[in-house]
Amino acid sequence: MKQEIPYKNIPYYSDLVIDYLDQKENLKYTYNRFPELANFKLQIEEKQKSFSQHSRDILVTALEEQYQQFAISEATRKNIRNLKDNNSFTITTGHQLNLFTGPLYFLYKIISVIKLTEKLQESYPDQNFIPVYWLASEDHDFEEINFFNFKGKQVQWKSKQSGAVGRFSTQGLKEVFKEFSSVLNTSDNADELKKMFEKAYLEHANLNDATRFLANELFGSYGLVIIDGDDKSLKREFIPYIKRELLDQSGYKNIQKTVNRLADQEYTIQVNPREINLFYLNEHSRDRIIREDNLYFLHETEKRFTENEILEEVKNHPENFSPNAVMRPLYQEVVLPNLAYIGGSGELAYWLELKQYFKSEEVVFPVLMLRNSALLITPLQDRKREKLGRSQLDLFLNPTDLINKQTKELSDISIDFHPQKEHLKQQFEALYELAQKTDKSFIGAVAAQEKKQLNGLNHLEKRLLKAQRRNLKDQLDRLRILQEALFPNENLQERELNFSELYEEYGKKLISFLFDKFDPLSLNFDIIILDFE
Repeated sequence: MKQEIPYKNIPYYSDLVIDYLDQKENLKYTYNRFPELANFKLQIEEKQKSFSQHSRDILVTALEEQYQQFAISEATRKNIRNLKDNNSFTITTGHQLNLFTGPLYFLYKIISVIKLTEKLQESYPDQNFIPVYWLASEDHDFEEINFFNFKGKQVQWKSKQSGAVGRFSTQGLKEVFKEFSSVLNTSDNADELKKMFEKAYLEHANLNDATRFLANELFGSYGLVIIDGDDKSLKREFIPYIKRELLDQSGYKNIQKTVNRLADQEYTIQVNPREINLFYLNEHSRDRIIREDNLYFLHETEKRFTENEILEEVKNHPENFSPNAVMRPLYQEVVLPNLAYIGGSGELAYWLELKQYFKSEEVVFPVLMLRNSALLITPLQDRKREKLGRSQLDLFLNPTDLINKQTKELSDISIDFHPQKEHLKQQFEALYELAQKTDKSFIGAVAAQEKKQLNGLNHLEKRLLKAQRRNLKDQLDRLRILQEALFPNENLQERELNFSELYEEYGKKLISFLFDKFDPLSLNFDIIILDFE
């Protein structure tokens, strides 16, 4: 069973993303084409004209080298070969190299991508559509990725390594494996999880390879192609854009215009561009490049380049230059024959800043799609909800609002003082009329007294509500426990849970179940009952 709810009814999404999904006229300048099947026809034609055979050859060679040490499915192998064909296009998502996939929505992103390729294949049978997962291997914020949550506890990897996380040695993960194994049950599904973790992290030398193995293990049979942008041959394709960024700061100039316009429209800005949106990669560091006059500095280091020196470095070692969050999308679209990017609300918020930048660089801007999102509820949890008399949508309320709503509905006495407040206001209207006829200076005193008495009623209402919450504690606690289980840390389930918690219970059928339920083009939030019958 599945219920679809418009994102605007869910209190976890920004106004910018909601207005984009509603295709508000004031945001038309931020995107190329809206994610509807019919719009992909022109997207295909535009990308086909701009993506060369040379770029396809470079891409396929890079992928074949990246997969050299991996056993891959025939579906993935075929998809890589097909990328040489002028009629082949990618649908892409990207994700950090979170330990053991990190939050549950890792699965949702990739399933959304694969499902979209299937739908496009049905609508455009003369083309090939290939699902791609872009490894965010050059990110350097280890604290964001070094843990995952399992049954309310954090499983964490501690390491003093620094630099691009994809290059991190997997040393130290044996202890993490022992810790994780100790909290799993003794089921066959738990054994599968242990084997997945062990093969990924204890049999691969770096985090990049470990993540590739894990994603391939979960989705390789669906033909998923996994790409690492930390690749010299791919970076070589990006040299002209790196040079322009260093010399002209085109990223900053163009993105800032859109950022200013969005700010004027009172939207929250997801990310601000820097004057140079590049890092310099060393073996153990990723340092921001700063330009002052005609010199280029690496932030918080003594390293500096003249203009000629840094251009020579780009020419000889493009792999040493790493795009930041606002430039990485350009890199991705330069090296892939990509039609659409599927991401979360935060990702879409910064992609919506980039269209003018893409236009200035003469790179086709992809269709932007919000990944599938869901609240997964067990049949037992749903029966508890029904017994408590709450709708599924009620569960999304702020915890205090939910408890207050339940208290008022369960209480055998009225806690709503609205009638008393209206009666009081009517009485004071008569006093205002009297003051107008007698002494107008008396009006201020009447207003002060009205405010005082209304505040008194509000105070009494709150005290009565608090007293009734105490009287109804047992019933309210059941509702509170249910909401906490479905919204851990008062956050969406998909942002807190790791897939392993559900996989331990349901195994491989969890993923096929989600494939059956998700529709990437519905553009709605899903509430899904985990009924496998």
